[in-house]
Amino acid sequence: MQSALELLAPARNKEIGIAAIDCGADAVYMAGPAFGARSNAGNNVEDIADVCTYARLFGAKVYVTVNTILYDTETDEAFRMMEQCREAGCDAFIIQDMAIPAHFRGRKDFPPFFASTQCAIRTPAQAEWLESLGMERLILERELTLEQVREIRKAVSVDLEFFVHGALCVCYSGNCYLSEYLSDRSANRGECIQACRSRYDLADNKGNILLKDKALLSLKDLSLINRIDDLIDAGISSFKIEGRLKNSSYVKNTVKAYSMALDRAIRSHPGFHRQSFGKTDGGFAPDLDKTFNRGYTELALDGAGGNWSSMDNATAIGEKIGKAESITAGKGGTMKLLMNDCSGVLHNGDGLCFIGPGGVTGFRADVCQGRLVTAKYTEGVGKGTEIYRNYDIQFEKELENNCPKRLLDVKTRINIRHAAKAGNLTGTDTGGTGYSLEENRNAKESYEIEAVASCENGKKVTIAEKGNFDAAENRPRMEENFARQMNRTTGVYSFSLESVSCDGTLPFLPASAINALRRSLADRLDREPLPPIDGGKVTQNDGTAQRQGNDRIPELEDKTASGQTSEWQLCRTEGYKLNCSNSIAAGVYKEYYGTVPEKAYELTHRKGAELMRSRYCIKRELGLCPRFGGKPAPGMSEPLFLVNNGRRLRLIFDCARCEMVVTGVSV
Repeated sequence: MQSALELLAPARNKEIGIAAIDCGADAVYMAGPAFGARSNAGNNVEDIADVCTYARLFGAKVYVTVNTILYDTETDEAFRMMEQCREAGCDAFIIQDMAIPAHFRGRKDFPPFFASTQCAIRTPAQAEWLESLGMERLILERELTLEQVREIRKAVSVDLEFFVHGALCVCYSGNCYLSEYLSDRSANRGECIQACRSRYDLADNKGNILLKDKALLSLKDLSLINRIDDLIDAGISSFKIEGRLKNSSYVKNTVKAYSMALDRAIRSHPGFHRQSFGKTDGGFAPDLDKTFNRGYTELALDGAGGNWSSMDNATAIGEKIGKAESITAGKGGTMKLLMNDCSGVLHNGDGLCFIGPGGVTGFRADVCQGRLVTAKYTEGVGKGTEIYRNYDIQFEKELENNCPKRLLDVKTRINIRHAAKAGNLTGTDTGGTGYSLEENRNAKESYEIEAVASCENGKKVTIAEKGNFDAAENRPRMEENFARQMNRTTGVYSFSLESVSCDGTLPFLPASAINALRRSLADRLDREPLPPIDGGKVTQNDGTAQRQGNDRIPELEDKTASGQTSEWQLCRTEGYKLNCSNSIAAGVYKEYYGTVPEKAYELTHRKGAELMRSRYCIKRELGLCPRFGGKPAPGMSEPLFLVNNGRRLRLIFDCARCEMVVTGVSV
């Protein structure tokens, strides 16, 4: 298990990727031109290369998502794109389709593969199988408990990644076919219609409406910022923020908040360290309540529980501000809203909202005067209505205009010798910068000045100069001047002077000369090639780079734990859940299991298929589950159905596993 810990941030585009690194991300994940699970978040290879170049300065990494399933007509194109991303400098590929490791099997010059959360990794058996295929990281299912994470950690030796923040799919990842069922747009193809955010009626078998017009499958957003220590102890080393469709302000805010949290956790875990170099300097103070959220949950980390649903607000509500005390009509179709218990300072232009019978309704605060807000009249707000702020205009401006800088620590030493005594220097090396110390041709002393800079990213440069200078009359003051001018920031480098040594009287150098020396060191560091950190490979505890690069797939060994479904069993019973959509992947399963699984749901639209399976349960959430102290509604007749615009989905409650299944009505 690695001792390096990583904060992994989403990057919709190049600008957001660079901003995420500036705010403290150790790595970013982004899509290439195609085959990413967010079809609207693609990037050209040139932009990926630019992010890779910037990330390298800080030892940060760039992972490219190729996590859709591939059809036979697409595999060659996908492989070519991955070769281009490799040449652009990406550090790993996040994948779902088993055709990819099969095609690149044995390529030790190729970046490693990480098994996407779309692989629905929920059991040690699944984790072992994926490790055997050469996966060097497993991105675990979001709905796992800490105990399940620990069991997987014991079963495999590869890196484990876990989502810690952002939007939640209600279904086990990779096994959601609801979007395909309803609209022929597959979540496994990056085209999810987010049917889980739609509004439904809950009806029973007799047609009784138990609940009307609610987003019954919509979950709150995940926030595990207070559980980083627990996840480290469970064996997680990469902490992932969701949001490749989110804007720059969301990414900046969440990354800085979690970077600070991860630093705090590391201080209480000796032996662990951040994967990348550099520290964020200055900038805004993060506040997760002010960024996009539907309310927060820790989901299943401590086991099955309730209060996961955001059925009343499937879109962002932000931070709670207070309650409406009174509403009076104003001029020109406006209203004056007076709030009590107002918890924040409101600004003209803030976005406010409330949760009504039809969901979230928003309005703009045109004029704010303390607790009094003047806005366009909005139907539904009344006395006692809880008011939220989902857009803080001042905070957004702060995020835009006060982004932190990411700085690299550079230790410097200055060695000064009288020229007559400095026989071991071999001349002047200005590195082609044109830099030369200011000289006084009439000075009495001749000196050789050597400046050595060692950057935390592994770069080391030396500049040596000869010149004639007056002797400094006050050595302590001259040493203070060296420290004052050298202990500054230039570009991305934060210089600190460790020592000034001289075999005699110090020369007098004006501040401009010392500043020029520091700027020259920064220029040399910029142009110095980065030493190989880990060669784009997974680095183990001892710092050595290792790649599995399997030449073959091992023989089948069924290690089914009690009560778990192994990949071997799944291949024979519910093979469509393996999402096998091309002949290369079929060959992998044939080699490993001795049989080819059923084709992916997208190719067959298999009748009776589970469209969703989830740890989230509507009966438990609504207090209808006896196991959790609830009781059925009076007269309720099961099965239950979700109804939307005349289309019905049947709910099946697998109480033995404490899971809910969504199917078509024909089941």
